[in-house]
Amino acid sequence: MASSSTHPSFIPLPLAFFLLSLFQLSFAARQLSQLAQHQATLLHYHNGPLISGKISVNLIWYGNFKPSQRAIITDFITSLSSSSPPQAQPSVATWWKTTQKYYRLAKSNPSLSLSLGSQILDDKYSLGKTLTQKQIVNLASRGGRRNAVNVVLTAADVAVDGFCMSRCGTHGSSKSGRINGKNYKFAYIWVGNSETQCPGQCAWPFHQPVYGPQTAALAAPNGDVGVDGMVINLASLLAGTATNPFGSGYYQGPAGAGLEAGSACAGLYGKGAYPGYAGELLVDPATGGSYNAHGANGRKYLVPALYDPTTTSCSTLV
Repeated sequence: MASSSTHPSFIPLPLAFFLLSLFQLSFAARQLSQLAQHQATLLHYHNGPLISGKISVNLIWYGNFKPSQRAIITDFITSLSSSSPPQAQPSVATWWKTTQKYYRLAKSNPSLSLSLGSQILDDKYSLGKTLTQKQIVNLASRGGRRNAVNVVLTAADVAVDGFCMSRCGTHGSSKSGRINGKNYKFAYIWVGNSETQCPGQCAWPFHQPVYGPQTAALAAPNGDVGVDGMVINLASLLAGTATNPFGSGYYQGPAGAGLEAGSACAGLYGKGAYPGYAGELLVDPATGGSYNAHGANGRKYLVPALYDPTTTSCSTLV
């Protein structure tokens, strides 16, 4: 099994210019400078296939996750579908509809339906507590590989190559071998729980940033800084997977390290957002949690702005 190019979800930090000199990430520099200058970004379509049809989102839980933590993620996946129980507005399902605009512009099958698929629990750390990218792909291959996106979620005590230093998660594709005489690729995502390793980098704005203005952290809508932060990164990577699953869809910049539907709008969550300020958000009067989208089972989530290809701008729900 060979992995193809991966697309990282970089650190959504305010005033991340301080990070640039530290990590020397040319991709992050390009991304953040564009956001700071409020320049329109044009994501080009590279004529490759997009994910369409009825797609199962399979979850591979690696390490120790509490049932309450798993419920936050599974409810989010369920919330993506407009066929889920009605959600108050603004909703996760409405947020996800922005991705349909890419399909219409590509003149491809506009039908994409995501649903929660199978779940695999590896709470015995079968590969240890330090993982390489190759091992992430191996874990992802445990899920079904047809009509599916396999999501690897690593617990707070699992170190992954590049985690915190240059990425909060990745998405990519890998060969699944021959199925019914045909060669297939499957799409995968990895997201790590940053609660103990780098919440100021991968769970902002629910934790004070490592660099930049030390404004007060916002309360996490589901009361879990690490997992609510995972939702933000998972949401961005799902959008990137749908619109650029195999590295030949919508992106700007070099293949494998370009801006995508979610990463082009990193750090923007509500009206008036700018580096260091998440924007005008809704606040749950009962918990004080900040959010911008309602989900299934009464959940509330903070989802990132998505790049709207019809307006060439970052679109927020609130």
